[in-house]
Amino acid sequence: MCAGTFDVIHPGHLFYLSEAKKHGDKLIVVVARDETSKAFKGKKPAHNERERLEAIRTLKIVDEAVLGRHGSIFAIIEEIKPDVICLGYDQKVQKQQLEDELKKRGIKSEVIRIGSYMPNLYKSSKINGKK
Repeated sequence: MCAGTFDVIHPGHLFYLSEAKKHGDKLIVVVARDETSKAFKGKKPAHNERERLEAIRTLKIVDEAVLGRHGSIFAIIEEIKPDVICLGYDQKVQKQQLEDELKKRGIKSEVIRIGSYMPNLYKSSKINGKK
């Protein structure tokens, strides 16, 4: 399982998804809700959650794409029960904190941080005009 906003899909996202796919038999992608993305990034995405979900669903590498749940990220994790959770290199979630919280909840998921792919070119904030 991996998660993100995926507002404008770019080669960095494709790298993240392809690397995540290597860690399991099935790739499930959780697309962030509009309000979740706004809370993390300080602004609403250019594309709404349904548009972003459909864009992810069109990618052949993705086996299943779902919208995140309202509230805690752990709601969708508890629902999916993934064997592996892959974090993007720039996601603010701390690997150890996530592992600790999963353990408290009795969820046995391995957490892997995926490296970056040319972040000087392919980072959403750069593509969207932020520095």
